[in-house]
Amino acid sequence: MIELGHGIVLEDRALEERFVRASGPGGQNVNKVSTAVELRFTVSASSLSGDVQQRLLVLAGSRMTSDGVLVIDSRSHRTQAKNREAARARLRELISQALIEPRKRRKTRPTTSSRQQRLETKKRRGDVKGMRRSVTEE
Repeated sequence: MIELGHGIVLEDRALEERFVRASGPGGQNVNKVSTAVELRFTVSASSLSGDVQQRLLVLAGSRMTSDGVLVIDSRSHRTQAKNREAARARLRELISQALIEPRKRRKTRPTTSSRQQRLETKKRRGDVKGMRRSVTEE
């Protein structure tokens, strides 16, 4: 179980961990030991509310599969335990970002002076462009 604070706990049934062999430097250890972890989190099976799940889908981006499974891959450490902790920490961070509800935009009207300034700028710009036209004598 992963505790997120705010009374939210993720059950282990929503998580699946797979250990695979890491690539890159590390000598023979890389070829023998499966230290990299692939953490799979089924968003729909979690106890998160619907709006948090939607925000999580947006935040996850390409890490989300078409089945609605969030895949986090960690292979930066040499041990399974540290990679597991790193993957869970990244999941915790992603979910805590999804828990933050975005503020609703309040409509504002432009001030009278800003409208007037915009129109004056447009007029000045039009005059400058008008001066560039060729003069035809009649």
